[in-house]
Amino acid sequence: MSARDLHSLHARLRRELAGDVLFDSFARGRYSTDASIYQIEPLGVVVPRSGDDALRALEIASAEGVPVLPRGAGTSQCGQTVGAALVIDTSKHLNNVLELDAAAQTAWVEPGTVLDALNAALKPRGLWYPVDVSTSAQATIGGMTANNSCGARSLRYGNMVHNVLAAETWLSSGETVVLGEVAAGAAASGASSGAGAARERELVAAVRALYARERDELEARVPKVSRRVAGYNLDMASASALNMAHLAVGSEGTLGYFRRIKLKLAALPRHKALGIVHFPTFYQAMDLTRHIVALDPAAVELVDRTMIELAREIAAFRPTVEKTIRGEPDAILLVEFAGDELAPQAAKLRDLVALMGDLGLPGSVVEVTDAGLQRDVWEVRKAGLNIMMSMKGDGKPVSFIEDCAVPLEHLADYTARLTDVFAKHGTRGTFYAHASVGCLHVRPVLDMRAADGAAKMRSIAEEACALVKEYKGSYSGEHGDGLVRSEWIEPIYGARLARAFAELKRAFDPKGLMNPGKIVAAPKMDDRALFRFKPDYRTLPVATGLDWSEHEVGPQNRGRGFAAAVEMCNNNGHCRKFDAGTMCPSYRVTRDEQHVTRGRANSLRLALSGQLGPNALESKELYDTLALCVSCKGCKRECPTGVDMARMKAEFLHHYHRRTPRSLRDKLVAHLPRYAPTAARLAPLMNLRDRVPGLATLSERVLGFAARRTLPVWRRDRFRGQAEVAASTGTREVVLLADTFNTYFEPDNLRAAVRVLGAGGYRVIVAAPADGGRPLCCGRTYLASGMLDEARVEARRMLAALGPDVARGVPVVGLEPSCLLGLRDEFAALLPGAESAALAAAALTFEEFLAREQAAGRLALPLQRSPYARALVHGHCHQKAFGAMPPVVAALKLVPELAVEVVQSSCCGMAGSFGYQAEHVDVSLRMAELSLLPAVRAAAADTVVVADGTSCRHQIHDGAAREAVHVARVLAESLA
Repeated sequence: MSARDLHSLHARLRRELAGDVLFDSFARGRYSTDASIYQIEPLGVVVPRSGDDALRALEIASAEGVPVLPRGAGTSQCGQTVGAALVIDTSKHLNNVLELDAAAQTAWVEPGTVLDALNAALKPRGLWYPVDVSTSAQATIGGMTANNSCGARSLRYGNMVHNVLAAETWLSSGETVVLGEVAAGAAASGASSGAGAARERELVAAVRALYARERDELEARVPKVSRRVAGYNLDMASASALNMAHLAVGSEGTLGYFRRIKLKLAALPRHKALGIVHFPTFYQAMDLTRHIVALDPAAVELVDRTMIELAREIAAFRPTVEKTIRGEPDAILLVEFAGDELAPQAAKLRDLVALMGDLGLPGSVVEVTDAGLQRDVWEVRKAGLNIMMSMKGDGKPVSFIEDCAVPLEHLADYTARLTDVFAKHGTRGTFYAHASVGCLHVRPVLDMRAADGAAKMRSIAEEACALVKEYKGSYSGEHGDGLVRSEWIEPIYGARLARAFAELKRAFDPKGLMNPGKIVAAPKMDDRALFRFKPDYRTLPVATGLDWSEHEVGPQNRGRGFAAAVEMCNNNGHCRKFDAGTMCPSYRVTRDEQHVTRGRANSLRLALSGQLGPNALESKELYDTLALCVSCKGCKRECPTGVDMARMKAEFLHHYHRRTPRSLRDKLVAHLPRYAPTAARLAPLMNLRDRVPGLATLSERVLGFAARRTLPVWRRDRFRGQAEVAASTGTREVVLLADTFNTYFEPDNLRAAVRVLGAGGYRVIVAAPADGGRPLCCGRTYLASGMLDEARVEARRMLAALGPDVARGVPVVGLEPSCLLGLRDEFAALLPGAESAALAAAALTFEEFLAREQAAGRLALPLQRSPYARALVHGHCHQKAFGAMPPVVAALKLVPELAVEVVQSSCCGMAGSFGYQAEHVDVSLRMAELSLLPAVRAAAADTVVVADGTSCRHQIHDGAAREAVHVARVLAESLA
C-alpha cells in the first residue's frame, strides 16, 4: 500500500470513527508482534470504542480493499495476530457480558472479554466457563474462539468448539450473520435477518455441499484424537448436526469478525483434590499417564525437570515449589479430581496413591487438599510457557511443534523419539502441559538469531511431522495454525482437503481480506523475512549507565546486556492481567498497549535495534511510551521472564536527558535529599505553598506540581540521628537507615522504630557518613529521574558508611521500602561487586527484621492490646515485588488480638513524585480507585490503616481523607 493510500485510509478512519486510530511507527511497532517468533508491521491499528465503530472500520477496509486482522490480547504463539493488515483491537472496549442466562447456563459476550473477568462475574452464580487456558488472566474469548483453545481440563469439558453455541459474525463485506445450530433440512439457523439471512443460507449450502463431497476424505484424513485444531472444522458439519459456529471456532479470524459469542457455561465444582505424582524418569511419566487417566481425573498436567528448576529461580514461584516438590524428580504430573462432593474426590486421591504403588512408585504422590496451595500450584503450571522463556542465553525454547497430539498409548515412545531428534540437531527440548490428552507443549531450544536457527527449525519440524503422521496424531493440537503451522496442514490432511479449506475460505471471504496468510495460502514457516529477529537484526551499541551483565549469557549477548534484558519479553502478555498482583498498574487504568510492560519492552527493543529510527532511544515518542511506568517493580517479580521495566526506565531516562534537559520540577525532586536539611530549617516558608491561596495554582503553572495535591509537610523537628537514640543496654546491634522522607517529613516513624527496637533489646546505630558530612541517601530520587551518575555517588557513600557494620554482621534496617530495598536491588546495578552483594544480604525492612528475630526466638517485645481492633494494610509495590509482605502481617500480628487484613491492591498510584505531577494526577487517582481507596473508605472507625510507603500514605490521605500509619507506629503505640 502506497504512503499516499495509507495516509488517506488513516484520515478516513479518524474522521469516521470514535475510537483510537493509530498509524504512527511506535504504535504499529507495538502491534507487529505476538507471542510467536514473527514480526510483521500492520498497516495501522483501530481500537474501536463500540461495536458500531468496529463494523465501520471493517466496512471502510472492505471498500478500500485493505486486509483486516481482528486481535484480542495478542498472545498467539503461532503468529495468528500479526500481519500486514488493519488491526482491530477488541480488548479495550468490546469486553462486556451482554446476556447471561444462569438457568440455561449460557452467556453472550463480546469478543474482548477476558476469561478471568468472565469467570469472576459468573462465580457468584456458581458457574464458570471451563475452557481454562493458562493465559486466562489475559486471553479474550474472541481469541480463544478463533484459536479453538482447550485448557488443562479439556479431558472433562472439551475444547472451545464444544463450548461455543453460536457466533454473531460480521463478514468482510460488512454483512451480519448468526452462525449457530442449523436443523436438519433447514437452510439456515433462522437467527439472521435481512441480507444476513440470505447470506447465511448461501454459507449453509456451501458448507453442506463441501461436507457431502469430502465426507470420505475427512473420515480418512482427520486424526482421531481430541486435540486437533488444524484447518477448519469441516468434519463437524454433518447434515444431522450442523452448527455453523463450529466453522468459526478455530478459524483464526480468516472467515469473519466476531461481534458477539454465545457460550455454554458449566457449574463450578465445589471440591477439588490434587495429587502431585513424582517420577524418576520422564519416560515413566509419559508411559503411566494412560493408567492415571483411567481414574477419571479432571486434569493430568505434566511439568518437566527444566520447568521445575526454572520455577525455583523465580521469586514468585519458589515457595510453592519448595512446599510441593520432593527431591529432584525428572518430571511430575499434576492430577486433579473435582466434583460437588468432597468424599469422592478424596477417595480418588487415595486410589491414585494406591495405583502408583501398584505401578512400582510407592510414596510418589504429594497430596494437596488445601485450596490455597492448590491454587498456587496451578499458578506455577499456568505460567509454564513464561517460565520456560525465562531461560537466559542465546537459545530460547521456540514454539513451532508446540502442541502436537498423539494417542496416549504412543505418548512415551513419541516423546522419546522426539528427544532423539533434538539431540541429533544439537539441542534439547522442554516438555510440559496436557499429558491427559497426549498433547504436550514441546519446545526445542534454538537461537533464532543464529544463521542456522531457521534451518534447524525446519528440519526438526519435518521430522516431528513424520512422527505425528506415523502415530496418527495431530500436528496442531491446541494453539492453532497461524504462520508457523499453516503450511503443515496439507502434509497431514492431504492436498484435497487443503483445497476444500481454501474453497470454504472463499465462500465466507471472497475478497480474501480477513487475516490473509493463515490456514489458507500461508507463507513458509521459516521465511526469515517474517521473523522478529530477521537476518539483518542488530542492536545499536549503547554505553549503559547501569550494569546489565547478568543478561550477557551466550556469545551473541556479550556486550549487549541491556538489549538482551529487553529481549527477554516474549510478548506473552502476562502484564495485561487484572486478577491479582501489582503489574501493570498503568495498563489497568488505561488498557492501552502503549502503557503495558509488553508494549514498553517492544518499543525499547525496536528502538535499540534501530527499527524506529537512528535516535529513537532518545526520542520524545519513547519518553511518552514510558511516561506512565510508575517503577512499581511489579514486573520484576510477576513477569515470569523477569522483565524489570523500572530499571529499564531509569536506563532510558539516563540516555534521554543527554539530549533533552530536565525540567526544574525533575531537578527539585531528584536533588531533594541534598537540600532537605536546609529546607527543614525553613519549614514554615517551604510549607506556604498549601497554606496561601493561589500558590498551589501558581506552582502547577510554573513547576507542574498538581494544584489538587497537597505536598508533603516539611518538619522543623526532623529526626536528628544518633542524638535521638537513648543509651541502650541491648547487646544486639542493628543499624537503622534514616531515609530522607521519614527524616524530614514524618520523623515520628523513625522515633517509633527506635522505641520498638530498643524495647526489643537492640542497640540502635543510626546510619551516618563516617566524615560527618551530609546525611546518607539511597539515591532513589536520582534513579527515578535517570540521574544514574548522581545515584552512584550516593551508593558509594552508603557503602562506605555501612561497610564496617556489615562486615561485623550487623543487620541494616529501613522503614521506607523503596529506599531500603534499593540497597538489595539497584545498588548491584550501580556498583556491582562484593560490597554491594554484602550490603544486599544485610539489608532488611523493619518488618523483615522483626519477623526474622521473632522466628529465631530472639525478640521479646512487651506489647499490649492496640486501641484498634483491626489493621487494614496496603503493601508498598516494592514490598510486594521483593516478597516482603508476609513479614508485615507477621509484625502486626505481634500485637495481641489485632486482626490483620491486607488490601488486594495494585500500585497506590502515587509512586514517588508521579502522582504529584499535574499531567498524571488523574491516572494516579484512577489507579488508587481500582481497589485501595474503596477499601479504605469502607474501613470502620476502629480500624487502623497501615501503609509503609510515604507516597502510599499521602495517596490515602488525598484520596480517602484518612490517615495511614507505618507499622512502626502501630507497634510503638502498643508497647506496654
